[in-house]
Amino acid sequence: MAAVVTRRGLLLGAAALGVTGLGAAAPLSDDDVVGQPLRPWRRGGLDIHHIATGRGDSTLIIGPDGSSLMIDAGASSTPPPASLDIRPSAERRAGEWIGRYARRQLAATGGQRLDAFLVTHLHPDHVDGLADVAAALPIGKLVDRGYPDYSYPRPFDAPFATAYQAFVRDRVHAGGKVERFRVGAADQLVLPGAEIRNLAANGEVWTGHGTETRRLFPAIDSLPVADIPDENACSAAIRLRYGAFGYFAAGDLTSNSFDGTLPWRDVETPAAQAAGRVDVAVAAHHGMFDATGADVVRALRPRAWVIPGWHVAHPSTDTLERMMSQRLYAGARDVFATGLSPANALAHTWLTDRLAARGGHVIVRVAPGGASYRLVVTDNRDEADRVLSAWGPWEASSS
Repeated sequence: MAAVVTRRGLLLGAAALGVTGLGAAAPLSDDDVVGQPLRPWRRGGLDIHHIATGRGDSTLIIGPDGSSLMIDAGASSTPPPASLDIRPSAERRAGEWIGRYARRQLAATGGQRLDAFLVTHLHPDHVDGLADVAAALPIGKLVDRGYPDYSYPRPFDAPFATAYQAFVRDRVHAGGKVERFRVGAADQLVLPGAEIRNLAANGEVWTGHGTETRRLFPAIDSLPVADIPDENACSAAIRLRYGAFGYFAAGDLTSNSFDGTLPWRDVETPAAQAAGRVDVAVAAHHGMFDATGADVVRALRPRAWVIPGWHVAHPSTDTLERMMSQRLYAGARDVFATGLSPANALAHTWLTDRLAARGGHVIVRVAPGGASYRLVVTDNRDEADRVLSAWGPWEASSS
């Protein structure tokens, strides 16, 4: 018989573990029990793990049949106090912790490999842990925004980009599969039973019709050097659907148009509009000031937001206010941060006090068939995967 978590039990268990921000949502009535290990993936369900190492973004998705996709493997070298401490500890690199986490969660599938890996863009807090992950788990197919020559929008020779490109060359030389992200495609990143639509990358956006796309960026050679898009603006964005459930993730894509002077720089808004309403959305660019604009919020209207936080600037006040705003869309919603620095929490306590989570792995668990889902937060201070809080279930409504 599955254990039932009562409202009182949820709050008491969370309080004992020092968790705050549990005021709004109903508890989970299932077998993810506060204080106990996260239950393993079950066939037919879809799990989305936002892995919290305090050093960047990494998301593991396990599909209904056990197929797997990882999005990014961040390992920023920015030291505290600007960044958070490495979790579970500094004894290992962030990429090693990500690989170990993925191995634990994939054990229930009967496999120990990643069927696909998506690199949204070439920044260290999204890609510098990839080599460590690849050492822990074989990767079937690697997809990124720039392959094969990485010359768009201009050559990029930062050390982390050079290291990543060397990793790709070695992989290809060894016979590994690498592909360029195809905007508009729904058959490149495959999770049988679900659909992943490639929404945007490199200034190109899906129109919502077939595989048709449109280009937002002007010709690069027509732009002043200061206006050439950066890696963030070129980030890959996807929408995942499973039954009635929808999910949006866009790396560090931004909606910033420099106060309207460069309207074509806002790729995040048309990507969100092409995605339409979703149940769970990841706040692009860690909830920074230049992303998750008002029109993005209006288009997505999720029940739950996830902020991949690892830096003192994650999230910004205006972005967090937009995610919580009843003016942009009505209805209940909860915001979960994988990390929040004390300084950030103090900067806008009237908002951060309303967060459903301030740290830990944030897992979305979609029921078989995709009719309902729940969110679970687990402790990232060790590898026991203890449940800190559980939310839902909620009816999926994105179809």
